[in-house]
Amino acid sequence: MRILVTGGTGFIGRPLCAALAAAGHELVVLSRDPGSVRARCGASVSPLAALSAWNDDLRIGAVINLAGAPVIDSRWSARRKQELWRSRVTFTEGLAGRIAQLSHKPAVLLSGSAVGIYGDCGDRCLSEDAAPAKDFLAGLCVAWEDAASAARAHGVRVCLLRTGLVLHPSGGVLGSMLTPFRLGLGARLGGGRQWMSWIHLADYIALTLRLLEDPAAQGPCNMTAPGPVTNAEFTATLARVLRRPAFAAFPAWLLLGALGARAAVLLGSQRVLPVKAGELGYDFLHPRLEDALRDLVGADKA
Repeated sequence: MRILVTGGTGFIGRPLCAALAAAGHELVVLSRDPGSVRARCGASVSPLAALSAWNDDLRIGAVINLAGAPVIDSRWSARRKQELWRSRVTFTEGLAGRIAQLSHKPAVLLSGSAVGIYGDCGDRCLSEDAAPAKDFLAGLCVAWEDAASAARAHGVRVCLLRTGLVLHPSGGVLGSMLTPFRLGLGARLGGGRQWMSWIHLADYIALTLRLLEDPAAQGPCNMTAPGPVTNAEFTATLARVLRRPAFAAFPAWLLLGALGARAAVLLGSQRVLPVKAGELGYDFLHPRLEDALRDLVGADKA
């Protein structure tokens, strides 16, 4: 079918577009820089410059909404918080509004969210039924999901992608960790007891395709592997795979001083389990961290 992808030129969007094209789908990518879309996403991809250009003639069958400004790249000033809100909530409200105006509506909307919706929950295991927290990130995710869920009123099946730490050496958290760890400068963060809910990029893409194709899939879905680990375990495992030492610790007070409120992303604990994926019968390619890291950055690939 013809699929509209937002955020298609990003870290997850580019490989997802490649997988969708390989599966035989026709892609339209919405971008503020439409001239770069084919170079980043593939020669067969059609660029779309604005939501207003989406009309019934495009006959879009599905939408995958991954748009959103990076959360941790800049200090959370009032202006930055407004940008995070605008790029997620306001944009998704516009997307749902455009769907409402069309005569030919997509059958399904897969829309981004994050495990940050659960807040700092210590050692408690979190399924999709867990209540949202009350902090800034949780509030952002709740509003983001509510904006996407408005499309249900128009007969659209909606899945909410509660994304954990997506692992791949080309970017994301793993991409930022590789250089210091390869130099033997790897360190746990704070006490290292906080849980990290991660997923191999290949599983993220494969699970997204399952949600796209399975008519039983709807509502929130934790996009995380079934083997969450503490930060201390993540640090030790990555060091072991890279055959480097990692005995240091980065104190929580230093992170708070350097990052301010953003430090909650690194110090907060979310022990998330992919219950919905299990109910749908999804079989993870890389359910355990060491296997995933050896596949991505094993010593033979370092």
